[in-house]
Amino acid sequence: MNIVWTALLGLAAGFVAKLIYPGKENMGIIVTLLLGVAGSFVASYGGQWLKLYEPGQSAGFIGSVVGALVILFVYGLFKKRQAR
Repeated sequence: MNIVWTALLGLAAGFVAKLIYPGKENMGIIVTLLLGVAGSFVASYGGQWLKLYEPGQSAGFIGSVVGALVILFVYGLFKKRQAR
């Protein structure tokens, strides 16, 4: 159930992160939501690795949004490099 909760939280976090992230990224809603899910998993497992969360505990909504913003930032860097 923990993985399902992290994924659902990531869907919402991806949407919010896309609204917060500055600039215009040409990506569809599916990619945005998938990046949000990835950010939620990064926040959850990265937080466990940094001992911010207990094992098995998922990141909260704010942590998931921050994780999604980091993923969006990295995605933007790779996208800009490919455009050259």
